[in-house]
Amino acid sequence: MRNLASVQRILSLKPIENADSIELAKVLGWNVVVKKGEFNVGDLVVYCEIDSIMPEKEEFEFLRPRNFRIKTARLRGQISQGICFHTSILPNTIILEEGLDVTDNIGVRKYEAEEYNGNMPKTRAGLKPKGNFPYFIPKTDETRVQVLYSLLNENKNALCYVSEKLDGSSITMYYNEGTFGVCSRNLDLYENSENIFWNAALSNVSSNSSKNFRDIITEYCASNNRNLAFQSELIGPSTQGNKYKLSKNTIRIFTIFDIDNQCPLNFHEFKSLLEELQIEHVPIIMEDYVLESDIDDIVKYLATRKSKLNNSVWAEGVVVRPIEHTKFSFKVINPEFLLKNNE
Repeated sequence: MRNLASVQRILSLKPIENADSIELAKVLGWNVVVKKGEFNVGDLVVYCEIDSIMPEKEEFEFLRPRNFRIKTARLRGQISQGICFHTSILPNTIILEEGLDVTDNIGVRKYEAEEYNGNMPKTRAGLKPKGNFPYFIPKTDETRVQVLYSLLNENKNALCYVSEKLDGSSITMYYNEGTFGVCSRNLDLYENSENIFWNAALSNVSSNSSKNFRDIITEYCASNNRNLAFQSELIGPSTQGNKYKLSKNTIRIFTIFDIDNQCPLNFHEFKSLLEELQIEHVPIIMEDYVLESDIDDIVKYLATRKSKLNNSVWAEGVVVRPIEHTKFSFKVINPEFLLKNNE
């Protein structure tokens, strides 16, 4: 689970060029601009991640112009992600401990667009949920690299592959015990060609194929006695403002989850199966990335890049996974993408 607000330690403080009143703090793997002299190295602070919505309380009133939302910002040329508060904002009954999750204590909630409500936007028209996301498939949400310092050190030099993280709508297509299903990020959906998810699943996989995703996945799984979930990104005119300027909606697979064995396929199996089925995966940036432990370098040199789908726009970021096994994976968000899209 993502801890939106937690007790963390100021690891370092550095000056910012041409800035007299602010300096750069390092918290976990995040760079955070703070007022000069407000904190010292080693101090415990309350750190709130980007996408946190702070409660409408007096101590957070200065955030009202931003609707109390914490976003990525650039201050005097320095990118800042998150915000630090003195621990005095916490109830005095709390015993301070580094890493302590205080999200509920403060009343912080996560920012996310509503997926299904009474005022559904046009692109979500026709969604008819038959239930929550299936229990036998993990949801598609990677952990950000900035909170994984220990993991990076433990797995340093592991051979990994790097794929582009696409900015669209999460779609999972699954075949399980004879049933084909389609899910949005949080919901299992009744078949309805009017909604973008089922419409995409019923579309031809490419201009060279007369078969749709449902037919191909069902035929393969039934013939091979396998239960699989194809976790993917739906991109195109109907999602996220069509940042890649595509002419039609399309699905790109980023993980194939083996439902029977409760694990993702490794890279070679993943790539081989999609080639066999003639289904496209997300753009692969590197197949021989040797994992390093410097988070700033990973963000700067690995994730800060233009999209493989459209070189005129920033990529949302990348996802890093080991080649041979599936013990870990994480995402690295491109800060330029966040700034460009006011996130």
